[in-house]
Amino acid sequence: MAYWLFKSEPDEWGWPDQVARGPAGEEWHGIRNYQARNNMRLMQVGDLGFFYHSRTGLEIVGIVEVCATSHPDSTTEDPRWDCVDIRSVRPLEAPVSLEQIKRDPELSEMVLVKNSRLSVQPVTEQEWKHICKLGKTKP
Repeated sequence: MAYWLFKSEPDEWGWPDQVARGPAGEEWHGIRNYQARNNMRLMQVGDLGFFYHSRTGLEIVGIVEVCATSHPDSTTEDPRWDCVDIRSVRPLEAPVSLEQIKRDPELSEMVLVKNSRLSVQPVTEQEWKHICKLGKTKP
Protein backbone atom coordinates (compact mmCIF):
# COMPACT_ATOMS: atom_id res chain seq x y z
CA MET A 1 0.00 0.00 0.00
CA ALA A 2 1.13 3.53 -0.77
CA TYR A 3 0.18 6.78 0.93
CA TRP A 4 -0.66 10.12 -0.66
CA LEU A 5 -1.85 13.64 0.03
CA PHE A 6 -4.61 15.30 -2.01
CA LYS A 7 -4.87 19.10 -1.81
CA SER A 8 -8.14 20.89 -2.37
CA GLU A 9 -9.41 24.40 -1.82
CA PRO A 10 -12.28 23.96 0.64
CA ASP A 11 -14.41 26.67 -0.93
CA GLU A 12 -14.34 24.69 -4.21
CA TRP A 13 -14.28 21.10 -2.87
CA GLY A 14 -13.96 20.55 0.84
CA TRP A 15 -14.05 17.59 3.18
CA PRO A 16 -17.86 17.81 3.61
CA ASP A 17 -18.24 17.59 -0.19
CA GLN A 18 -16.01 14.52 -0.29
CA VAL A 19 -17.92 12.83 2.55
CA ALA A 20 -21.23 13.57 0.81
CA ARG A 21 -20.16 11.44 -2.18
CA GLY A 22 -20.32 8.34 0.01
CA PRO A 23 -18.82 4.96 -0.87
CA ALA A 24 -18.89 5.62 -4.61
CA GLY A 25 -16.37 8.42 -4.16
CA GLU A 26 -15.54 11.14 -6.61
CA GLU A 27 -13.23 11.62 -9.55
CA TRP A 28 -10.17 13.67 -8.48
CA HIS A 29 -10.24 15.67 -11.69
CA GLY A 30 -8.86 18.94 -12.96
CA ILE A 31 -5.21 18.26 -12.17
CA ARG A 32 -3.02 19.91 -14.81
CA ASN A 33 0.44 19.26 -13.43
CA TYR A 34 2.54 16.44 -14.89
CA GLN A 35 4.14 15.43 -11.58
CA ALA A 36 0.75 15.26 -9.83
CA ARG A 37 -0.70 13.32 -12.79
CA ASN A 38 2.22 10.89 -12.69
CA ASN A 39 1.64 10.36 -8.97
CA MET A 40 -1.98 9.44 -9.70
CA ARG A 41 -0.83 6.99 -12.37
CA LEU A 42 1.09 5.13 -9.65
CA MET A 43 -1.92 4.74 -7.36
CA GLN A 44 -3.64 1.44 -6.69
CA VAL A 45 -7.13 0.71 -5.37
CA GLY A 46 -6.89 0.66 -1.58
CA ASP A 47 -4.06 3.21 -1.32
CA LEU A 48 -4.81 5.78 1.38
CA GLY A 49 -4.41 9.53 1.28
CA PHE A 50 -4.72 12.59 3.43
CA PHE A 51 -7.33 15.17 2.43
CA TYR A 52 -5.71 18.58 2.81
CA HIS A 53 -7.49 21.93 2.79
CA SER A 54 -5.26 24.35 0.89
CA ARG A 55 -5.41 28.12 0.66
CA THR A 56 -8.02 28.35 3.44
CA GLY A 57 -7.43 26.28 6.53
CA LEU A 58 -4.04 24.84 5.53
CA GLU A 59 -4.60 21.58 7.37
CA ILE A 60 -5.06 17.86 6.92
CA VAL A 61 -8.67 17.13 7.84
CA GLY A 62 -9.42 13.57 6.70
CA ILE A 63 -8.37 10.26 5.22
CA VAL A 64 -9.46 9.08 1.78
CA GLU A 65 -9.03 5.84 -0.14
CA VAL A 66 -8.33 5.36 -3.84
CA CYS A 67 -11.37 3.50 -5.22
CA ALA A 68 -10.55 3.62 -8.96
CA THR A 69 -7.14 3.66 -10.61
CA SER A 70 -5.93 6.19 -13.16
CA HIS A 71 -8.32 6.86 -16.04
CA PRO A 72 -9.01 9.74 -18.45
CA ASP A 73 -10.11 12.94 -16.71
CA SER A 74 -13.75 13.56 -17.66
CA THR A 75 -13.30 17.34 -17.49
CA THR A 76 -11.10 17.50 -20.59
CA GLU A 77 -10.76 15.90 -24.00
CA ASP A 78 -6.97 16.24 -23.78
CA PRO A 79 -5.63 12.67 -23.49
CA ARG A 80 -2.61 13.80 -21.43
CA TRP A 81 -4.69 14.24 -18.26
CA ASP A 82 -5.73 11.40 -15.99
CA CYS A 83 -7.32 11.17 -12.59
CA VAL A 84 -8.25 8.64 -9.92
CA ASP A 85 -11.42 8.27 -7.89
CA ILE A 86 -11.26 8.66 -4.11
CA ARG A 87 -13.75 8.14 -1.30
CA SER A 88 -13.73 9.43 2.26
CA VAL A 89 -12.71 6.98 4.99
CA ARG A 90 -12.78 9.07 8.18
CA PRO A 91 -11.99 12.54 9.48
CA LEU A 92 -8.94 13.21 11.59
CA GLU A 93 -9.99 13.61 15.22
CA ALA A 94 -7.75 16.67 15.38
CA PRO A 95 -6.86 18.42 12.11
CA VAL A 96 -3.10 18.72 11.56
CA SER A 97 -2.05 22.17 10.39
CA LEU A 98 0.70 23.04 7.96
CA GLU A 99 2.36 25.00 10.77
CA GLN A 100 2.44 21.88 12.98
CA ILE A 101 3.95 19.90 10.12
CA LYS A 102 6.60 22.53 9.39
CA ARG A 103 7.61 22.72 13.07
CA ASP A 104 7.89 18.95 13.48
CA PRO A 105 11.45 17.65 12.87
CA GLU A 106 10.08 14.20 11.97
CA LEU A 107 8.24 15.77 9.02
CA SER A 108 10.98 18.10 7.75
CA GLU A 109 11.51 16.06 4.57
CA MET A 110 7.82 15.74 3.73
CA VAL A 111 6.89 16.80 0.19
CA LEU A 112 4.29 19.16 1.67
CA VAL A 113 7.15 21.04 3.34
CA LYS A 114 9.60 20.86 0.42
CA ASN A 115 7.15 21.39 -2.48
CA SER A 116 3.99 22.86 -1.01
CA ARG A 117 2.48 23.68 -4.42
CA LEU A 118 2.20 20.07 -5.64
CA SER A 119 -1.49 19.14 -5.51
CA VAL A 120 -1.12 15.34 -5.38
CA GLN A 121 1.95 14.09 -3.57
CA PRO A 122 3.41 10.97 -1.98
CA VAL A 123 3.61 10.48 1.78
CA THR A 124 6.02 7.99 3.36
CA GLU A 125 4.74 5.32 5.74
CA GLN A 126 6.63 6.96 8.62
CA GLU A 127 5.08 10.36 7.80
CA TRP A 128 1.64 8.72 7.53
CA LYS A 129 1.87 7.14 10.97
CA HIS A 130 3.23 10.29 12.57
CA ILE A 131 0.52 12.55 11.13
CA CYS A 132 -2.18 10.07 12.16
CA LYS A 133 -0.73 10.20 15.70
CA LEU A 134 -0.76 14.01 15.64
CA GLY A 135 -4.33 13.88 14.33
CA LYS A 136 -5.38 11.46 17.11
CA THR A 137 -6.56 9.06 14.40
CA LYS A 138 -5.94 5.38 13.73
CA PRO A 139 -3.43 4.97 10.83
